[in-house]
Amino acid sequence: MTPEEAVKRAERGDLLPVWLLMGEERFVRDQALAAIVKSALAAGVPEFNLDTFTAGDTSIDKVLAATRTVPMMAKKRVVIVRGLDRWDGAADDDTKTLSPLDKIAEYTKAPVDSTCLVLVAHKLDGRRKLVALAKKNGLIVDCAAIDQKKLPGWILARARSKGHAIESDVAELIAEIAGPDLSYLDDVLERLSLYVGPNAPITEDAVSVTVTRVRLADIWKLVDAASTRELGKVLTFFADVYDPRDRGLPLVGAIAWSVRQLLKLEIALRQGDSLDEAARRAGIFPAFRAREHEKKLRTFRPRELERWLLILQETDLALKSSRRPADAILEEMFTRLCHRAA
Repeated sequence: MTPEEAVKRAERGDLLPVWLLMGEERFVRDQALAAIVKSALAAGVPEFNLDTFTAGDTSIDKVLAATRTVPMMAKKRVVIVRGLDRWDGAADDDTKTLSPLDKIAEYTKAPVDSTCLVLVAHKLDGRRKLVALAKKNGLIVDCAAIDQKKLPGWILARARSKGHAIESDVAELIAEIAGPDLSYLDDVLERLSLYVGPNAPITEDAVSVTVTRVRLADIWKLVDAASTRELGKVLTFFADVYDPRDRGLPLVGAIAWSVRQLLKLEIALRQGDSLDEAARRAGIFPAFRAREHEKKLRTFRPRELERWLLILQETDLALKSSRRPADAILEEMFTRLCHRAA
């Protein structure tokens, strides 16, 4: 099941005796865990009915003993085991004794009804008996990292949950500059929410002020100058907007968002759409901006936008993994963008 399905299930009181929250996306994992614990302990005293263990720091026998402890002044007891990965591949010194994960697998066959056992793991070997039984019985909550393509949709939904309207292109911009970490994205949206105020829409201007520290007008100036091969002007603009504190990552993300908008417009126009229809498909509003973008497209040669995106992706990777100075990496990027491919 998805983390969203797990949260809804917990909120209506439909609690499983065993849950396996597995995946690297901590934000949704923590949301599901919080919903399960809140629902299970709603009618009891948490201090008396909640045990939290870390695999490896606590023996499996102590964990299983906790699951068999009777709830105190409550209907349910919750036992949480974090870092289950630390038991993956582990076995007891006595080879005749089941490994910790196999002991848990045996427990899942006849769990204690009055206990909610919540197992938290980053990743487990799919061949494990525990994983196989959890899949068979629908105990797994898939907390895998969200696909990059789905980030704008997640941002739209999260913004609405905070009471804010947001255009799809603005959601795409936030996804580009803030990256795939949902915890950080949620923090970004919270800052935007506080900045725009209750029930106000989240706009490009708000993003420029609170997230990128670079006005989108300046991003378009960079794109325009690079598209006309004016490297000197590009480097002058870059010197004005570069912030060494973030290594230029939001700047690269904002440029990538701009290029993707142009590419989507170009594809729609190439397919025979009118400018208004192409702009709608590309998420470009209002009409005057669509006309501006159409004009910008004329400065690009065929397939050049795709080449730009490849350069931007390579730059993003270099900024995150290379020991080279960030400003040197970015200057090289702009030089490559300004160079007309043969």
